[in-house]
Amino acid sequence: MIGLKSIAVVAALVISKVDAAEYWQSFNSSINPLNITLPNIPQTTSIDPTTECTNYVPDPSLFTLDATQWPTSWDIATSNGMNTSAEFTALYNSIDWSKAPNIPVRTLNTDGSINMNGYDSATDPDCWWTATTCTVPKLQDVNADIYECPEPETWGLTYDDGPNCSHNAFYDYLQQQNLKASMFYIGSNVIDWPYGAMRGVRDGHHISSHTWSHKMMTTLTNQELLAEFYYTQKAIKLATGLTPRYWRAPYGDVDDRVRWIATQLNLTSILWDLDTNDWSAGTTETVQQVQTSYDEFIQMGSNGSMTTHGNIVLTHEIANVTMSLALTNLPNIMKNYQHVVNVATCQNITYPYMENTVAFRTFDEYLAQNSSAGGAASSILGTNTNVGVTATGKAATQSNASSDASFILAPSTSFLLFTIILVSSAFF
Repeated sequence: MIGLKSIAVVAALVISKVDAAEYWQSFNSSINPLNITLPNIPQTTSIDPTTECTNYVPDPSLFTLDATQWPTSWDIATSNGMNTSAEFTALYNSIDWSKAPNIPVRTLNTDGSINMNGYDSATDPDCWWTATTCTVPKLQDVNADIYECPEPETWGLTYDDGPNCSHNAFYDYLQQQNLKASMFYIGSNVIDWPYGAMRGVRDGHHISSHTWSHKMMTTLTNQELLAEFYYTQKAIKLATGLTPRYWRAPYGDVDDRVRWIATQLNLTSILWDLDTNDWSAGTTETVQQVQTSYDEFIQMGSNGSMTTHGNIVLTHEIANVTMSLALTNLPNIMKNYQHVVNVATCQNITYPYMENTVAFRTFDEYLAQNSSAGGAASSILGTNTNVGVTATGKAATQSNASSDASFILAPSTSFLLFTIILVSSAFF
């Protein structure tokens, strides 16, 4: 995995005083999320994975980075002395840790799995998803998880582990089909490939956090958890001009201690109810085994399984093999489900970012816009700078953004034929 790039830059933000809930207001970005133009370089235009994944120095007018002010790429976010930095110390001290739940830090077994020895799964006191798939916190004042789309016949379109450096053909296809996904970006990837994050926002996808280093979250200390959230938020804001309100735990590993810390930063967890296991294709499972899972979930859209609710499906941007599987299956997904939408739209989250400059359609607005569009999803970008909202998984009632026309184009086979090269180790 490519690490931080050495770029001569101005110093990164340092904050002297901060309120935990308002931390994002101190982030600085050169990006206007409503007016993103990507540099015309081979890495942003080619669909050859080797060309796309060639290291580049970002235009300093768009993205500048002082590596001394950031955690080590792909290491726990307290690395590189970030746990003692002025900005992080101010944030940490702004939280009343006496109110934090007294839940132990989990440990790993020698094979890398979570050690559940001694945990009472029957009563599940910590709402530990890894142990019981619990999604409703046992604590008050902790944001509950989102794990399905409430609207019938709806496929909740999500992709983890981006922005992948070789994503151009994948994003081109989504753009052709006017599909808007919920993209869960890893902070280290955003720093390594900022133009990918910019494109995600430019194309109208719903961008959320997937932590800095993709570790099992319940195995991290409170300080490490806060850093994983904070530096990912900062990276996404630096690259896109937006700060997410939503996040997804790597491996789904979340309990009420993790949720409590996320809630201090106004973050709400988005999980899933169907898992394609696509990350394992070509490693622990064959591509055909993963395709069988896809087929099963696609059939649920037309066999009566989704007449009362929709789903949120776990899929990945992690490698060309997972993106190729997405391109192969999206036509059938759109054919078998009435609606293919991002989580913000299916959950009526009008404002999925801390900033109110970007708005997404409610589900009813999506229906009105796509009544004759064959089910293709479409979110919108608009401006609304004077309305205060709280979007934590419930419907945000304020909406003041203009709509745009939706359209469907036939799949381009050139997007389905790009070389399958694994560019990172498989995980979800």
